Amino acid sequence: MKIVVIGGSGLIGSKVVAILGRQGHDTVAASPKSGVNTLTGEGLPEALDGADVVVDVSNSPSFADAEVLEFFETSTRNLLSTEAAAGVRHHLALSIVGADQIPDSGYMRAKVAQEKLIRASEVPWSIVRATQFFEFVQGIIDSATVGDTVHLAPVLIQPIAADDVAAAVAEVAVGAPTNSVVEVSGPEPFRLDELGRATLAERHDTREVVSDPTAPYFGAVLAERSLVPADGARHADTRLEDWRSAQVS
Repeated sequence: MKIVVIGGSGLIGSKVVAILGRQGHDTVAASPKSGVNTLTGEGLPEALDGADVVVDVSNSPSFADAEVLEFFETSTRNLLSTEAAAGVRHHLALSIVGADQIPDSGYMRAKVAQEKLIRASEVPWSIVRATQFFEFVQGIIDSATVGDTVHLAPVLIQPIAADDVAAAVAEVAVGAPTNSVVEVSGPEPFRLDELGRATLAERHDTREVVSDPTAPYFGAVLAERSLVPADGARHADTRLEDWRSAQVS
């Protein structure tokens, strides 16, 4: 199949491109770097010509509320209309577990808006929602830091390796459209505050983690299960401890 990966040069996109290429698919890594701009539509018709599947793992360059909403709505509309004209048979987008449970987050609202456009499209679709990546745990800690103190809520989180996200996306991409949401997560749940402490200790970082139920997570206060998948989710095999070991080996 010809599979176009939007955001194909990013963390997940580059891994998806590599997996699909090894499987023998004609895989195109599309991004502004390759002359494909989903916001303006530049290069889209050419990139999608003859495509069977489009995988959208792109991300907004800005996380400000208005800008991120504009990015996901505009780029998704442009993609879907171009796909319909090109006869694309499957649109797959990567989204986030809990996106519809955290309305106070502008980023999550933008992902929900993206999902709504996909569901309403005439192009058959699949949505893969993943939990937070192991690779971004440090970023969560840094975003919650004030001075030498890190405020994290004692809620559940079930992070996943980026490699496992890419494998799940590639698997769904080559299958028939599900016209539904597929959730994927890592194998182990943690408490977010405890995960923060363990991560800092492993890195010999002296910042103190404060368990704070009202601590904002990228602008939103979390409920107990905001960040973990529902029953029936797919659970990847890579454990956090094994992933950490692989980073230093």
